[in-house]
Amino acid sequence: MNIRRASGILMHVTSLPSKFGVGDLGNEAFEFADAMARARQGYWQVLPVNPTSDIGHSPYSGLSAFAGDPLLISPQRLYRQGLLDRDPTRNLPDLPADRVDFGRVIGLKWKFLDAAYTAFLAAADDPGYHRFCIDHVNWLDDYALFITIRYVCGAGDWSRWPKGLRDRRPDSLRKFRLEHHADIERHKFLQYQFFRQWSFLKSYCNEHGIRLIGDLPLYLAHDSADVWAHPRFFELNRRGRPLFISGMPPDMYSPTGQRWGHPVYNWTALRKAGYAWWLDRIGHNLKLFDVLRLDHFRGFVAFYRIPAGNKTAAKGQWVRAPNVDFFQTVFERFPSCPLIVEDLGRITPAVTRVIDKWDLTGMRIAQFGLPFDDEENIHSPENYPENCVAYTGTHDNNTLSGWFDNELSEEQRGQVNAYVEKRGSSDELPWALIRLLMDSQANLTIVPLQDVLGLGGEARMNLPASVGESNWTWRLRPGALTDDVIDKLAGLTRRTQRTSK
Repeated sequence: MNIRRASGILMHVTSLPSKFGVGDLGNEAFEFADAMARARQGYWQVLPVNPTSDIGHSPYSGLSAFAGDPLLISPQRLYRQGLLDRDPTRNLPDLPADRVDFGRVIGLKWKFLDAAYTAFLAAADDPGYHRFCIDHVNWLDDYALFITIRYVCGAGDWSRWPKGLRDRRPDSLRKFRLEHHADIERHKFLQYQFFRQWSFLKSYCNEHGIRLIGDLPLYLAHDSADVWAHPRFFELNRRGRPLFISGMPPDMYSPTGQRWGHPVYNWTALRKAGYAWWLDRIGHNLKLFDVLRLDHFRGFVAFYRIPAGNKTAAKGQWVRAPNVDFFQTVFERFPSCPLIVEDLGRITPAVTRVIDKWDLTGMRIAQFGLPFDDEENIHSPENYPENCVAYTGTHDNNTLSGWFDNELSEEQRGQVNAYVEKRGSSDELPWALIRLLMDSQANLTIVPLQDVLGLGGEARMNLPASVGESNWTWRLRPGALTDDVIDKLAGLTRRTQRTSK
């Protein structure tokens, strides 16, 4: 991917300020884009924007690989469309300003969404809605049907639904559609509104010199529309239950390995189908984003699968994926597909060969760079190649301040301070490390907004391998991104020749 020298910010949409308890595609998203432009930033990276499960609300366990999260729909924009009869900001409950209280937010948001759908039904016919349904027919019908059945028959495990619905028997689906037509149409309407609002935001960002980076998780939750609609593309038994699940083998950090639990792909079936589902997914996301990040890239080369009945990941096996054939097909369809690949962890020579063959853009993480003066450590800022995206940390890392204060030994903190002083930086952490990152050879640097603001571990977005109540809930307080911070970032961006035009 050819990226000119630039910089950007990592912050999920849900983390924006909002009167509705969760960031959305309303006024604050456009105000943040304005702040990004003033700070001379060229990229805004977000986490997956798909609907999330009611348990954990992780963007990486989405209910669909294509649909947008209705929680991100802005009631204010619905009001301006005439779909709400009163200002939605009136008489709102007192919600946390720095956290997402999903339990309260979901109920509040759905009141507005249901009211908007009722108004939509009563209004004149909208030709844009019909065009949307036609343009997205390859996934929209299955998604709306899945979400409705999930509500009627139970969430969490579609393999326990009545057999006719579980196995997608035409007569059973036809009967269900007739009985629940209004609910199915409601979910299609909400997707129309999400993509309409997203399109406005993307156009605004692009007009102001900001490109959007989206995130494609490798795996999907079993509880997703895609696994239900395309069971042949996953390793499932005849009842729809996973035969094998995803994870990682034991290592020095986890003696029993990591048991992630997603169903793994049936790459033989995908290959016979010409990778049509993956091509649809990539093409769909290229319309939403300017650049795509492929999460857990190693799994496209070889993936670790665990028998679904195993309690731990200790006994699994590595299975090769048809990576050369797959990426050949992808780049034939999308010759200039702009990809960032998450090549973190233990990367094998086979993974490196694929990256080199396609000249893919990998990632570097400053928090993994200790000791910074190690010429062999690829994560040390001094060792970054031009063709990489350098991060201070990702959504899975602590903030720089939290990392420095709580995860490093006294000796390591001394090494960091000595290195920063040697490089002539007068800033205190985290700005000293942000400066080292932006001074590096990396064509693109991405800094989580929490690090720009110097926030501590309380602002961490996610703690991997946990289902803590604080995961995915951090939000930017109104007014926290001050003019002084914006000006400081703009000045550093100019000095390091990463200015967005």
